[in-house]
Amino acid sequence: MKIGRKSQFAALVAVVALGATACGGGSINSSSSSAAASTAASDSASASQSAAPAGTVKIGFVSPQTGPLAPFGESDTFVINYMKDYFAKNPLQIGGKPYNVDIIVKDAESDSAKAGKAAADLINNDGVDIVMAAGTPDIVNPVADACEANATPCITDNAPWQPYVLGRSKGDINAKFQWTYHFFWGLGDIAGTFVDIWNQIPTNKKVGGLFPNDPDGQAWSANLPEGYKAAGYTLTFPPLYPNGTQDFTAQINYFKQQNDEILTGVPIPPDFTTFWKQAKQQGYNPKAATIGKALLFPSSVDALGDLGNDLSTEVWWHPTWPTTSSLTGVTPKEFCALYEEQTGKQWTQPIGYVEALFEVAANALTTSGSTDKAALVKTLSTLGTDTIVGKVQWDPNQKGPDGGPNVAVTPVAGGQWRLAPAGSKYKYELVIVSNAVAKKRGLDIPVGSKAEAIPGS
Repeated sequence: MKIGRKSQFAALVAVVALGATACGGGSINSSSSSAAASTAASDSASASQSAAPAGTVKIGFVSPQTGPLAPFGESDTFVINYMKDYFAKNPLQIGGKPYNVDIIVKDAESDSAKAGKAAADLINNDGVDIVMAAGTPDIVNPVADACEANATPCITDNAPWQPYVLGRSKGDINAKFQWTYHFFWGLGDIAGTFVDIWNQIPTNKKVGGLFPNDPDGQAWSANLPEGYKAAGYTLTFPPLYPNGTQDFTAQINYFKQQNDEILTGVPIPPDFTTFWKQAKQQGYNPKAATIGKALLFPSSVDALGDLGNDLSTEVWWHPTWPTTSSLTGVTPKEFCALYEEQTGKQWTQPIGYVEALFEVAANALTTSGSTDKAALVKTLSTLGTDTIVGKVQWDPNQKGPDGGPNVAVTPVAGGQWRLAPAGSKYKYELVIVSNAVAKKRGLDIPVGSKAEAIPGS
């Protein structure tokens, strides 16, 4: 690791030795090697710890830590405490001077209006220098809009870039924003990943869509059909339903009537639990069910009991990701082991992307050499950072169909939840079954298995 590695490395090694079976680079300036950066950062740490801080950088963070989107924020406390400890020992070097870092967290409560208000409070009442947010378009879009309105740098992730751009620009794919920058994958890559999973399973290539009437559901249902059609699959779906629906009989009958041997969609976690249990009770047994959002988290799959076996989903990040944190030097495998050791819970995908937000923010601050907000957004417009989730690179000349100038596209893979062997600590394990799209994005993620049909289908 970089700064602070000496104090954390021994603990991490011990944790990995104990917990590697449960879990499975680069520097801030992407042209530098991790080893060289680690040495330089350690030297910098010694110097900065002996110098009086020149000031304090305030970073605001908004995410859904309660409510139906809480699985996106359930790991935030771990990551925030990890980063607070790191920055307490290793002040940021900005313009050659050490700065303390104050992280101020707001719970969006899974509510778009509250997310926007939380961002405005961070800017106008807490006086933050930069705002970060994660956890679906319902959260990141209003936070980004509040930052745009209040001329404050904003970095977001954990939402597909199409609803981030289109949802904030009245459908203008070529929209440009002045203060707000986002990194995540896009729906074109989701289509390619899902198709790669389905191509491994014999089906009639008829796909039923379970889409809610929210920003994700609207974007997925509008953007995915053509991508599937080009690959020989037909996607049809019943009317978009409201989040919180308790009876999915109409949707289940639709899929049965259409003879949809594949199910896809992007429901919130509690809604998919309700749907899938009702589907099994009513005799709908697709050969593949590849679900965005709801199946990202171990807690969501555990809620299905034994009905979660071989359900598939997109994988943003995994213990086997061949990456390293540019800030601390921790690997995905180490970070997952540390999370499991400290929380007693199974690793979850958002911990990688929340940690990456801090890598990007730290790089922006150190590269700009200033906490001036205009200087920060100018730096963000061309910033490149090799993070724990992959390369994050913004390009002011990137065209709208490729995400546009405010979006850095990151890799995505596909995985299936498999019942873990007897005696395992956790009920399910997430196995990578598709890396085709990620490889095109320059990240060769190890594949753990071929995709399998759902038992009993």
